[in-house]
Amino acid sequence: MINLLVTSSVQAKVMTAQFLQALSFAAYKHRHQRRKDAAKTPYINHPIAVANILLNEADITDEAVLIAALLHDTVEDTDTTFDEIEQYFGRVIRNIVDEVSDDKSLPKAARKQAQIDHAAGLSDRAKLVKLADKIANLRDTRTSPPEDWPTARIDEYLEWGKAVIDQIRGTHGQLEGLFDRAYAQGKAERPD
Repeated sequence: MINLLVTSSVQAKVMTAQFLQALSFAAYKHRHQRRKDAAKTPYINHPIAVANILLNEADITDEAVLIAALLHDTVEDTDTTFDEIEQYFGRVIRNIVDEVSDDKSLPKAARKQAQIDHAAGLSDRAKLVKLADKIANLRDTRTSPPEDWPTARIDEYLEWGKAVIDQIRGTHGQLEGLFDRAYAQGKAERPD
């Protein structure tokens, strides 16, 4: 279960109307999507998990980062446009979402390589979203992997995620520690 409960007055400040609007927007845009796990969990659980990692595990209260976390897959995986993000949430959030979105016109292998190649050049805010996204994905891959992924595919994903994060080391020690733990747990559970 995902916990986005407000647990302090500092956290209460980030629960603004715009944050809740972004949560509602993302839930609507992802309403027909499911994760690739066996339970076919609602896709919205992923962006909520990314925001939760940032807020409740890394104590990040930058509202633009938290909103971008909720919206980070909307352009990439739905019919949402960057102009729409800007219209509802402003240029700053649009830019963060743009930085962390894959170019879907590229083949999958090229998109994956582009994430590695461009990670170091991301803004600090985009790096935070990228870190939390990879943490959430590694955790999900370990606890509820896609049904059709053999062990080799999971190992490949772990190594690719690490290659992306290695490009942005020095961004946020706490998030990097969370990533390293998720990576180590994923590796420990893989047969040799």
